[in-house]
Amino acid sequence: MIELTVRDAVAEIVLNAPDKLNALSLDALGALDAAYAEAAAAGVRALMLRGEGRAFCAGRDIAGVDPETDDVPGYLGAVASLMRRMADFPAPTFAAVQGACLGVGLGLAIATDVVYVADTAKLGSPFANLGALLDSGGHALLYERLGAHRALDLIYTGELMSGAEAVAAGLFSRAVAADEVRDFTRERALRAASGPTAAFLASKRLIAGFRDERLWSTLGEEACAQEGLRGTADYREGFAAFQQKRRPEFTGA
Repeated sequence: MIELTVRDAVAEIVLNAPDKLNALSLDALGALDAAYAEAAAAGVRALMLRGEGRAFCAGRDIAGVDPETDDVPGYLGAVASLMRRMADFPAPTFAAVQGACLGVGLGLAIATDVVYVADTAKLGSPFANLGALLDSGGHALLYERLGAHRALDLIYTGELMSGAEAVAAGLFSRAVAADEVRDFTRERALRAASGPTAAFLASKRLIAGFRDERLWSTLGEEACAQEGLRGTADYREGFAAFQQKRRPEFTGA
């Protein structure tokens, strides 16, 4: 599911489970973490992350997850560890985002230096239909870039922003036509790899200093809140409805 290639000093990591919209299980998170470690050990000068098929990453793979026995802290702890590895990667990183970029997928984008999104991509918080909590640092991103009112509007309604809207709101780097975003991102990664990467990394460290305090503390708080929700009736109903492909019936309990 996770593929890594290295060419011309650029690592390209591909989420390759298009039938699942590249949703990530705990094992897939581990494989993705290992791919970043391997790319770093190879000494590449830039990295590109993309998803195969019509989605970048639709979030966590919950197809077989039982809320009663789900190890929420374990899963979200693995997400936080992966995001730290991504954010600390010793070269400029780029992501090409098309289609769904939700949940953990949004976290992967947050942890990447430069994110180019298809103008038709879909980003936001779909958790209103799961009885669960936006995670992977999403609260920090939405509040920081959109403010409290718009962030809570997206969380309460579950409505998604297009890639063009997300870029206009300052969430990510640039919106590109959907059929061009992969090549556009790859060309930028190649360009960065031939540039003054030591200077780029100095800038990366400075920007990280401004960003990281809120992001990493939010990840921990989200994990605690998600574990608290796991025992609620609405959480169980949301997962059951998703797995049974029906509308959830929430009671507020």
